[in-house]
Amino acid sequence: MNPLLELQPNQTRQYIDAETVFLELRRAQAEFAEVRGSMFWRTQGNTDYLIRESTGGAQKSLGPRSAENEKIYERFKARKAGAASRLASLTSAAHDQQRLNKALRVGRVPGIVIKTLNALEAAGLQDHFLTIGTHALYAYESACGVRFMSDALATQDIDLLFDSRKRLSFVSHMRRMDSSFIGALQKADPTFRVMPDQKQTAINATGFEVDVIRRIAKDGDPHPFRMSANEDDLWAVQVAGADKILSAQRFSQVIVSQTGHMAVMNTMNPLTFIAIKRMISLSPDRDPKKRRKDVLQADMVEQLVQTHMPQYLQPR
Repeated sequence: MNPLLELQPNQTRQYIDAETVFLELRRAQAEFAEVRGSMFWRTQGNTDYLIRESTGGAQKSLGPRSAENEKIYERFKARKAGAASRLASLTSAAHDQQRLNKALRVGRVPGIVIKTLNALEAAGLQDHFLTIGTHALYAYESACGVRFMSDALATQDIDLLFDSRKRLSFVSHMRRMDSSFIGALQKADPTFRVMPDQKQTAINATGFEVDVIRRIAKDGDPHPFRMSANEDDLWAVQVAGADKILSAQRFSQVIVSQTGHMAVMNTMNPLTFIAIKRMISLSPDRDPKKRRKDVLQADMVEQLVQTHMPQYLQPR
């Protein structure tokens, strides 16, 4: 039986349209973030001063009124108005695409996966993690306009590989956020809790789990490593093979849920996925049931590379 099912032409066209709008929306959001806050004139004595105020309320004087500051003020107002208008337009377009995605059954990624990835992006943490394991299959099939057999994707957990090479910037970012990693996950689902006997795992009210893993400590990696200063936060657990994933080329793709909502998944490239799955399947202490699934997934992705991803084929 062929494990790959091609999407219908109308589904493929819709995915392409939705992907374009969604990626442009992300760019518009980034542009609008650059003009957050406000700018205004404040009179002190007989002089007007140009004030820049951040979203947190911090204010900074840019100096007294002058021809140059007048230009800065006008450019800021025009840029902010343009960014807000573009963001509003693309937000509306993305909602339309979401409804079309749902109507045409373009996606099938579990909604909690989409919400989790979007929560990480909203927190500015998306570049610190890779989605690995079974859920990476959604990225590969989305990129190729196919669907794998459903049995191969059935899982109730998602593995997030923390890039410990960027730990200093991650720690600095978490401090600025004044939050915890479990707090970021709770933006996706308020019922997420850290499992008391498995500190690397967050679980929600429906039993869906988020596991945070890391490479074996090296190059000064702290061990053990808690994801924030919060005493009740998740701890990243070491796993073999993670360093190989981090050093390999990344693979990023827009994925779509059953309800039509979208997110960008960052994962390992398909050749690395195949190699890791084959390595895990040969581990003597691997659960036999999981070993069979490892081999199946490696075989499916290998077939996908051969039929739909010629850029990954090794030169003869």
